[in-house]
Amino acid sequence: MAGKPKVHRNAGDDQAEGPKSAKTRERILDAAAHVLSVKGYAGTRLSDVAEYAELQAPAIYYYFPSREELIEEVMWSGIAEMVRHVQEVLDEIPSEVSPLDRIMMAVEAHLRHELELSDYATASIRNSGQVPEHLRARQLAEEASYGRIWRKLIKDAAAEGQIRRGMDLHVTQLLIMGSLNWTAEWWAPGQVPIDTVIRTAQSLIRSGFATDQPEPASSASGADDGEAGSEPA
Repeated sequence: MAGKPKVHRNAGDDQAEGPKSAKTRERILDAAAHVLSVKGYAGTRLSDVAEYAELQAPAIYYYFPSREELIEEVMWSGIAEMVRHVQEVLDEIPSEVSPLDRIMMAVEAHLRHELELSDYATASIRNSGQVPEHLRARQLAEEASYGRIWRKLIKDAAAEGQIRRGMDLHVTQLLIMGSLNWTAEWWAPGQVPIDTVIRTAQSLIRSGFATDQPEPASSASGADDGEAGSEPA
């Protein structure tokens, strides 16, 4: 089964290794991300990873001492990629674009990355509740960073009166992020065009949370809630 088009991870951790060694390590990680995204934590075996990477299984232990360390790296990379991708998209949006439209663009960036571009993101999202807690420390830190991105998007929209009166911003963030992440559980290429998924998600968010006309910023509740929706899975 072919994987998604590969999104390159940061190569910082591999700089100390030779080019061939770094490429082999990346092949292993790419393969692990694909297998984990398809078979889940319990079903991911190093033999499957080795087969997909076209390597002998013992070669994996040269780069990763255990199955758990390999999976931990994939889980962290998946969320780190998502944070980087969505933030880069937001950074390129002109300043005159409204906060609500920025949310719509973030929705598209998230869905395209999750569903089209990255096995890492899909693996991380789909297995977040399956991987043991001790393997999730770095992943949770990245989830908190991602939650802050969405928290700011929603607070900025509320400040402009673009969030419907009475909405709790904390719950709004959790519902939006949760619904976006859940698409990884049911979407499959060839069944529903991804553009349809994106347009439908944007329409639901606009009709469910946004106002037809700007409202006073004080009409939205929860603006000063603590860290909201830091978990993207």
